[in-house]
Amino acid sequence: MRKLRAIFFLLFVWTTISSAQQSQEEVALEIESLDPQFTLDYDLKTRLITGTNGVIAKYANAVLTADKAILNQETYEALAEGHVRLQRDDQTWVGEKIRYNFKTRQMSAEEFRTGRAPLFAAGKRLTGDQTDQTYTASDAFVTTDDIAEPAQSVHAKKIKIVPGKYFEAYHAFLYVGNVPVFYFPYYRRPLGRKANQFLITPGYRSQFGPFALGTYTWFLNDQLDGELHADYRQQRGFGYGSDANFHLGSFGEGTIKYYYTHDQQPGLDSAGLPIDQDRQRAVFSYHATLRSNLTVRGVANYQSDERIDRVFFESDYRLNVQPKSVLEVNQLWPNFSLDVLGQPRLNDFLETVERLPDVKLTAFRQQLRESPLYYESESSVGYYHRKFADTNSVMADFAAMRADSFHQILLPYTFFGWLNVTPRVGGRFTYYGEAQDTGGTTKEEYRGVFNTGAEVSFKASQLWRGVRSQFWDADGLRHIIEPSVNYVYVPRPNVPTNQLPQFDYESPSLRLLPIEFPDYNAIDSIDSQNVLRFSLRNKLQTKRADGIDNLVNWAVYTDWRLNPRPGQSTFADLYSDLDLKPRSWITINSQTRYDISNEVLRIADHTLTLQPNNVWSWTVGHRYLRDGPELGFGNSLITSSLYYRMNENWGARMTHYYDVRAGTMAEQMYTLYRDLRSWTTALTFRVRKNSTGPEDFAVALTFSLKAFPSFRLGDDKVKPSSLLGG
Repeated sequence: MRKLRAIFFLLFVWTTISSAQQSQEEVALEIESLDPQFTLDYDLKTRLITGTNGVIAKYANAVLTADKAILNQETYEALAEGHVRLQRDDQTWVGEKIRYNFKTRQMSAEEFRTGRAPLFAAGKRLTGDQTDQTYTASDAFVTTDDIAEPAQSVHAKKIKIVPGKYFEAYHAFLYVGNVPVFYFPYYRRPLGRKANQFLITPGYRSQFGPFALGTYTWFLNDQLDGELHADYRQQRGFGYGSDANFHLGSFGEGTIKYYYTHDQQPGLDSAGLPIDQDRQRAVFSYHATLRSNLTVRGVANYQSDERIDRVFFESDYRLNVQPKSVLEVNQLWPNFSLDVLGQPRLNDFLETVERLPDVKLTAFRQQLRESPLYYESESSVGYYHRKFADTNSVMADFAAMRADSFHQILLPYTFFGWLNVTPRVGGRFTYYGEAQDTGGTTKEEYRGVFNTGAEVSFKASQLWRGVRSQFWDADGLRHIIEPSVNYVYVPRPNVPTNQLPQFDYESPSLRLLPIEFPDYNAIDSIDSQNVLRFSLRNKLQTKRADGIDNLVNWAVYTDWRLNPRPGQSTFADLYSDLDLKPRSWITINSQTRYDISNEVLRIADHTLTLQPNNVWSWTVGHRYLRDGPELGFGNSLITSSLYYRMNENWGARMTHYYDVRAGTMAEQMYTLYRDLRSWTTALTFRVRKNSTGPEDFAVALTFSLKAFPSFRLGDDKVKPSSLLGG
C-alpha cells in the first residue's frame, strides 16, 4: 500500500513539473535572426538582446519582425526599427519604429499602418494597449480600402480604434480620393457585420426636379435594427420615414415602416379628384413559428392615396400593385391543416373582399385505413364583405356569411405497371346567408354540387448513352414523355351563380385555370362542367458539368368542352410552354396561347438569354398580347437587356422596351457600374414615355459599401427602379 502511495506521489510530482515546463514553453519568448550569417548580441548585465539584419520575435500568438530590434528579457519590451511588422491574432500593425511589450501588450509608434477587415488605418503618434483593445492616434485616417491610395477615407485630428468593435474620429473630414466632401465634428462607426452607415442618393427626375434621398442604417443590437429616411425633392418637398426590424428568436421577426411627405404637387387620382398634400404610408409585417407547425403571419399595408407607391416607391409598386392586409394563423398536422384568416380593408381606393374571419380546415390526400381508397376535403366558414373601390360609382358593396364543405374520394390504381388511372367522386355543400349592405340582393341559399371524373396518365422514357456532341454540349440523351387526360364532370348546381354573392369568383387569367376540385377554388362561380383536359409533356435531357440538364422541356395542353356553357367554345385555347437549352449558356423560353376556334394567336412571350461567360450577357424578348374582351387591351413589346463588364472595375447595363404598336421606345435605361474596391457605385439614367403626359426622365447616383451592402445581390436587375431611389 505504501509502495502504491509512493508511486502516485511520484506521478503527481512528475505531472506537475511537466505541466509547469509545458506552460513555461507555451509563453516563452523566442528570438532569432532572419539572416543565418548574423547572430544575436546578448548583454548579461542589462539582459538586452540586440539583433540586426533582420529579427523575428514570437510570444504566444504575437509575431514581430523588423530590420533591427532590442528586446528586454525581463520586461518583455521590444523596440523595433525598420520595416516593422507586428501581427497578433488577425490584427496587423506596420511602421518604421514601434515599441511593443509582449506581456502588457502596450504599444506606441511615431507612424503606423494597420489593417483588420473591413477597416484599415494609418497615422502618427500611436499609443495603445491590446489588453483592453484600445488605440489612439493623431493626424490619422481610416478607410475600408486595402490599398496605398484609398478611394474614400476619413481623415481626423484624432482617432480611437477598438478593433472589431468601433472607431471614433474627432474633427474629421470625409475624403473621396484627395477631395474633402464632408466634415464631421465627431464620427463613430461600428466595425462588425452590422455597422451603422449613412448613404445619400443624389439625382434628378422630371417629376421631382433635383433630389437627394438620405438613408441612415442603424443597429441597436441583435434584436433591433432599422433605417431612418430623410429625402428632399425640389418640386415635391421633404419626406421623412423610419423602418424598424425586430428579431425575437422563437417569437418571430417583423418590420414596421412609416413614411410621410407634404407633397407640393400631388396631382389627381384616377377619378380626377385632387390628392391631399399630406401623403403617407405604413407597412407592418410579422412572421413567427410559435411552436412546432404553428405559424403566425401578419401583413398590414396602409396608403393615404392610390398613387403614393407608384410615385415614391416604384419598386414596391411593381412587385405588388394592390397590397393586401392579412393576419393568418396556421396549425399543421401530418394529414390536416387549420387556417384562421382575417383580411380587413385599410385602403378605400382598392377593391377588397374582407374576411372577418375566414376559418378553413383542410384534409390532405390520405389513405383510408388499409383500403385502396384515398380521401381529401376542404371546409371553410366565414363572414365576407366585398368592398369596391371608392372611385367605383357603379358597383355597391355587399356582405354575407358563407359555410362551405367539400369532400372527395379517390381510387388511384396502376395497370400493367405503367398506366396510372385515378377515378374520383366528390360533393360540396355551401350555405349562404342573406346578403347585406347597399348592394346586397341575394337571399339565403343552400347549394349542393356533385363532381366526378378520372385522370389517366403514364410516363415512358428512352435512354441513349452513346450519344455525344461537343457542339450541343451533350453527353448521352434521355427522352421522357408524359401524356395525360383529365376528365371532370359537374352537373348544373341547384342554385345558379347569379343568385349567389360573388366573393371567390373566377377572374380573367392569361393562363388556363384549374378544372379539378379543390384546385379550382372560385367557390361562388362553380357551374356545370363536362370537360376533358389533354396534356402532353416532353423532356429531352443530357449530362453536363452542372449535372442533368434539360435540352428540351415542352408542355402542350388544352380543354375539350363536351358541353360548353354559354359564352364558351368547344375547345379552349391551345397552350404551349417551351424551354430550350441547346448549350449550357443559351436559354430560350416560349409561352404561347392559340385560339383554336378563331385561328388566331392570343399570347406569345419569347425570350432568348445568352450568357457565355462572366464578361457579358444579353436577354432579348418579345411579348405579344392580342386585344380581347377577356384580356382587355393588348400590346406588342420588344425587350432587351445587355450587360457588359469592361474590366475588373467597370461594367454597364442597357435595358430597352420598344412598343411595336406605337412605334416608340417606351422605356430605356442605362447604368454604369464602378467598383471602388470597398464601395460600389452606379450611375443610372432612364427615359420613360408615358401614355399620357410628358416623358419622364431620371438620373441618380447610388452607393453601396461592400462590407455592408445597401442592395441584395441581383436587385439592380430584378428591381431596376431601386437604382433611382424608388
